[in-house]
This record gives sequence, structure tokens and C-alpha cells, in this order.
Amino acid sequence: MTIQATATANEAILLRDDADGIARLTLNRPAARNSLSLALMADFQAALDAIDEDDTVKLVVIAGAGPGFCAGHDLKDLRANPTRAYYEQTFAASSRLMLTIMRLSKPVIARVHGIATAAGCQLVATCDLAIASDDARFATPGVNIGLFCSTPMVALGRNVGRKQAMEMLLTGEMIDAEEAQRIGLINRVAPEGGLDASVAELAGTIAAKSPLVLKIGKQAFYRQLEMDVEDAYDYAAEAMTLNMLARDAEEGIDAFIEKRTAVWRGE
Repeated sequence: MTIQATATANEAILLRDDADGIARLTLNRPAARNSLSLALMADFQAALDAIDEDDTVKLVVIAGAGPGFCAGHDLKDLRANPTRAYYEQTFAASSRLMLTIMRLSKPVIARVHGIATAAGCQLVATCDLAIASDDARFATPGVNIGLFCSTPMVALGRNVGRKQAMEMLLTGEMIDAEEAQRIGLINRVAPEGGLDASVAELAGTIAAKSPLVLKIGKQAFYRQLEMDVEDAYDYAAEAMTLNMLARDAEEGIDAFIEKRTAVWRGE
């Protein structure tokens, strides 16, 4: 269940491993519970930017090394640099990172174990899908230390109901994986020892689809959420029209009619 990794001074703080069209990014600061330092966010951002342009990648899995997924921002680093400019730089980098995940042309799955708190919980909420082990715990605990989780609130409030989001934000209390699934923060809970298998199953199912359709669908999903219902239908109808004109749509429909396996070209 737990990814075993012990970062050394010379080891990368973000690991990337690609296989079968799936890029796995592992936050590799286990001693700091994978907290999002500026350096880690910079490497994370660069990796996502590269993946967005990589046609061999169909899907991304984000994981954390060591005992937990991500404990949020690096508070020791922030307190060591107590200037407005540094704070602005940190939260701007975080916001850009979250927007990049949302706008990435590939689906993103969070593989969650241990704790996902503050910006770590925000990261889970930002990913398109999330699977957590049954030992996972989630919280936006900033209120407990005099720092309201305002940026995590943006993603959390767009994933779960308002009452549930406000309770997490105002109390700072932990919720378990079952409750996170119930309120819509995660998709599935995996049993002990079964997290990687559950993630691999979902990732493999999605990666087998047309990469063009995944890109069109993800973009359309997020764009229509910000529209009123009439504009959303107009936008979605145009998206479907353009999709129908694509080669993969022709191939997929013909394969369905002819009862054969479609061959995707991503065009």
C-alpha cells in the first residue's frame, strides 16, 4: 500500500515512470510528508508541461512516496522566508499547478494513501479522479493553526457539497476514506494492499480509449461547468459536432456497428 522511498540529498524530489501510455509522477519528499515546497512544485509543473506535449502519454497518475500522499505546503519553508513576495510566489505557483492539472489534455488520477491534508487535499480534489486506500485521511486543517485553507477551498468547494466543504474548512477535522468517497472527494476506496491494483485497473480502462476523445471530453467537462445551462448545451453540442467529424469517432462508430475492436489514431 505504501510506496517505499527514502529520498537522499542527491535524489530527485519528483519521480516519473512511464509504462503502457501511463505516466506516474511520485512526490518524493517522504521525510516531509511530500509537502509542496517551491522546488517540488517547480519540478511538478515542468513534468506536467512536458507530459501535456507528449503524445505517448494517455493518462497521468499522481502518487506520494513514504507514509503519506501529501501534507500540503511546506510550512517550515514558509516560516523561514517570512516575506509577502515569497508567500505570493508560493501560492501563485500552487494555483498554476492546480490549474495545469485541470487543463491538462490527459486525465489525471490521484493515488492516495496515508494523509492528504491542506494543499494535499486540494491536489486530490483537483485531479480528475482519485482512488484512496482504506487507511487514507483527508483534512483542510489550516483553521487550527491560524491559516484558513483558502486556496484548497477553491478545489474542495467545486468537488463536494457546500455544507460538507464548509464543515471541513471550519473544523479542520480529519475525515476517513469512506466519508471522502461519500461526499464525492474521491471515487473509490481500495482495501489494504489493493491500492495499486485498483489504480492500475481504472487507469488501464481509461488509457484504452481514444486520446483525442479523452482530450475533447476533459476540456468540455470543465468548460461547461462554468456556464449557465443554456450556454453549456450550446457549447456541448458544438463539441460533439466537432468530435463527430474526427477520424476516431468514425472509426469507433464503424467498429461498434461491425462488432470489432476500434483502432485509435488520436485524430
